[in-house]
Amino acid sequence: MSNYTPVNPFREMDRLFNQVSRAVAGDSHMMPMDLYRQGDAFTVKVDLPGVDPASIDIDVDDRTLTVRAERTAETVDNDENSGWVSRERSFGTYARQISLGRGLDTAHIAATYTDGVLTLTVPIAEEAKPRKIAVVTTPANPVIDTSPEESAH
Repeated sequence: MSNYTPVNPFREMDRLFNQVSRAVAGDSHMMPMDLYRQGDAFTVKVDLPGVDPASIDIDVDDRTLTVRAERTAETVDNDENSGWVSRERSFGTYARQISLGRGLDTAHIAATYTDGVLTLTVPIAEEAKPRKIAVVTTPANPVIDTSPEESAH
């Protein structure tokens, strides 16, 4: 008799999906994000559709960048001719933290919000950028004068 257990290649995906589903159902809301490097800076793009730009709060504490935003719930009159038919869009507080590595210039992070997308530009610090080191040459074999001094006669 074999103790063979079939391998489920989707087990990890199912576990991840369940974690995300619990997070969405709880107090936290998803903030989809893209992160890429372009030249001497990293760019972070965060989807925040329907968020009032005045509610966006960004701070850096040590090496942790935190983005918070709020989307308020819409209200609909609840009379005989009005009312919700379907309500699937989330509202409330959104938050996302990103761990920043060493070598970033956190004092010069820039943020813009356009068409529901928050874009953060995180420059690379000058001291972390690649640089050339100049090589100074010296004579390979210095000449040493070993001839006897001429004596004065």
